[in-house]
Amino acid sequence: MLRPLPKRLGRFLSRTMSHREADPRAAGKRVLVAGLGNYGLQGTRHNVGMAVLNQLAQKLNVADQWKADRRCCADVTITNVEEAELVLMKPRRLMNINGLSVASAAETYDLGVEDIYLVHDDLDKPLGKMAIKLGGSARGHNGVRSCISSLHSDGMVRLRVGIGRPVGEALVERYVLGRFTSAEHEVLQRVLEQAADLLLEHILQRSSGKDHMPPGGKRDRTPH
Repeated sequence: MLRPLPKRLGRFLSRTMSHREADPRAAGKRVLVAGLGNYGLQGTRHNVGMAVLNQLAQKLNVADQWKADRRCCADVTITNVEEAELVLMKPRRLMNINGLSVASAAETYDLGVEDIYLVHDDLDKPLGKMAIKLGGSARGHNGVRSCISSLHSDGMVRLRVGIGRPVGEALVERYVLGRFTSAEHEVLQRVLEQAADLLLEHILQRSSGKDHMPPGGKRDRTPH
């Protein structure tokens, strides 16, 4: 069973709403959160990172404020959360060149590699399991590889959301570009909610100086 959403989230979102009307430039720590995927292929396993970004935008009440930013070829929305200013983005490119949009956004919004979060699918974790990791290799993920190449660094924080591996002879490419099954959809929404919660919690802790994850450090979470 997936665990219910924490009571803290209600209080947290209440505080978030009070910040939303303020000038987005007024916050202290600016963070870029990029949901990786193939733009226009919503609902596929490979686009679960973008689905998490949509869920995050909904929780922060900015789901209707996505705007195309031609400077970085991405859909972008900006909001304030406590000590942090969040720049949420979904690249308007294919997965294997997502890094071009992320690097352009980093330049546009004056961000360092340490201020970037990548949210993406992970074949090596089952659906419902996720982990936050700082740095490391792309582990075969073309979107992450593109970001590392375009940013000339692997120092981004990454939220890896499990989608599981195909069973039997199924090709990986066909699997990741396929849509979630009806059985997977029974748990998918709660997985997206849990991923958004974990992401927000980590961003706030890091922005306030309470999180000190070393390079290569990892935190796993399996919703109950």
